Amino acid sequence: MVKRLLAGVVFGLLLVLSGCGGGVQDDILNYLNEEMKTAQTLEEKAVSAYEAVAGVNYTDDQTMYDALVNEVIPNYTDLISELETVSIESEELKEVHKIYLSGAKLQYTAFEKIIEALEKQDASLVEEANQLLNEGRLQIEDYNDKLDELAKEHNVEIEKE
Repeated sequence: MVKRLLAGVVFGLLLVLSGCGGGVQDDILNYLNEEMKTAQTLEEKAVSAYEAVAGVNYTDDQTMYDALVNEVIPNYTDLISELETVSIESEELKEVHKIYLSGAKLQYTAFEKIIEALEKQDASLVEEANQLLNEGRLQIEDYNDKLDELAKEHNVEIEKE
């Protein structure tokens, strides 16, 4: 699940398909190539740290707790701060970016809830956290879809790694 999230967020290189440029196209290029560089790195670190201790890689509660407290949450805190300071000119791109910010905040809340669940040994909190992770993932998928649509409308190709 988180791998799909990461794959959708990692943008890679951009190529302009047709030459005119200007306005929203330039804003998209700047957004992906400059404004989102740090956010992409932070997201990758957080997701990698979580994947290393979740799902099939889960070993024990303490290992997961340590990864969440020491790596995932700090990187997600920085990610959200970074997303809140991204400079965007066009209204269309601002609206798309808001979806990503909202999804990232849901993911952050889910990770905090997992920490609480581990501290309290409360399975119902894990269920709540999983629901939040799913909602966040869906929002980030929506963001990726809308960003792809906006890029296509403005002759920008997003290469995904």
